[in-house]
Amino acid sequence: MADVLKKVPVREQDPKVRAANFEEVCLGYDEEEAREEATRCINCKNAKCIAGCPVSINIPAFIKETKEGNIEKAYQIISESSALPAVCGRVCPQESQCEGRCIRGIKGEPVSIGKLERFVADWAREHNIKPTPATEKNGHKVAVIGSGPAGLTCAGDLAKLGYDVTIFEALHKEGGVLVYGIPEFRLPKEKVVAAEVDNVKSLGVKIETNVIIGKSVTIDELMQEEGFEAVFIGSGAGLPMFMGIPGEQANGVFSANEYLTRNNLMKAFRSDYDTPIAMGKKVAVVGGGNVAMDAARTALRLGAEVHIIYRRSEAELPARVEEVHHAKEEGVIFDLLSNPVEILTNDKDWVTGIRCIRMELGEPDASGRRRPVEVPGSEFEIEVDTVIMSLGTSPNPLISSTTIGLDINRRKCIIADEEYGQTSKEGVFAGGDAVTGAATVILAMGAGKAGAKGIHKFLSEKYKRG
Repeated sequence: MADVLKKVPVREQDPKVRAANFEEVCLGYDEEEAREEATRCINCKNAKCIAGCPVSINIPAFIKETKEGNIEKAYQIISESSALPAVCGRVCPQESQCEGRCIRGIKGEPVSIGKLERFVADWAREHNIKPTPATEKNGHKVAVIGSGPAGLTCAGDLAKLGYDVTIFEALHKEGGVLVYGIPEFRLPKEKVVAAEVDNVKSLGVKIETNVIIGKSVTIDELMQEEGFEAVFIGSGAGLPMFMGIPGEQANGVFSANEYLTRNNLMKAFRSDYDTPIAMGKKVAVVGGGNVAMDAARTALRLGAEVHIIYRRSEAELPARVEEVHHAKEEGVIFDLLSNPVEILTNDKDWVTGIRCIRMELGEPDASGRRRPVEVPGSEFEIEVDTVIMSLGTSPNPLISSTTIGLDINRRKCIIADEEYGQTSKEGVFAGGDAVTGAATVILAMGAGKAGAKGIHKFLSEKYKRG
């Protein structure tokens, strides 16, 4: 029996091996390890872990079933609340959510809730276990825009309530940010994402790809001409931000969004795909979030020396501790308390380097983090041939600009009620990054659940009124 104060260790690829491949880093628990870890849960009556989960999974209940070897029952408990458990078990920031509230963590390490969720979801996939569909349809049509985590969650919840749901996806592949934004080594596309999407389809949800809302068809046309009685917008935030410094338009400068999309959707990491990507031999990634880590670790696997440039210290890095740890293990170089001031180029406008300035931390700003301040006379240069900007994203304005009566804020995000996702336009709901700006997968899923609840309430009251 393992020490109850410590998590059962999870197996991972060796850093030197995985730094040269795109196979999954974490290998997960087997059944024996999962059941052993599950015994560490003390099954609290007032389970704070549930309150820490944005989709309110009954965590003690599924862990109890796992401990007793009832894995199928554990999966059905999870799937009552979550449409994407195999995804969440891999990419959720459990340390600041469910595991961050775990009572076991007060005197030791919290229960490894994320790894247990992953095990249960993977077991269900391997044994072809599906979520339980609605017993009958209610005859009402709902459109969902975007097949990312918010859209899939909203669609799945509505389908379980009997609605006829169609998802409209702009790209040729379903999954949104799960397929284009997160690298294969963190989230396998065919094994995990495609299987999760198939589970949502098994509930009766239809998905139409290559449909750009605002261009192929508008929201008003969906409602007025195609018979959709409500619409949920879960279109994400795919418009990259830049710094506005000299040289940013040069050849060899990418947004992290473009770099990861090209690598993921176009399979540029595979030698049998003829999809070019300017890999670079020395790459600078500007930013400190999870996306920056993903871009850096991708460039590393493509053979580059990689620098992360971030203007605050390691303590303020917004990326998950696990992702930072993995990046360091693999050989990514961290240039902290540094900020770019210019991208250097040659006479053919190709990147040759990046000029930065040292920073020091001053008083806390509105985010609660200490504000970085430039150190005069401390400029230095790093020789690079590729720069990847990972400074966050904002929603594409196409949907808001083509929908009558849909209000947005100064950041171009759709304004929606937090509890139900109701926008300024009757019957139109929204959630996820389209409302908040770039955030986590699980927060988008929580917003998808809120939108489904709002649509169900709206249509129930509408038809009650007659």
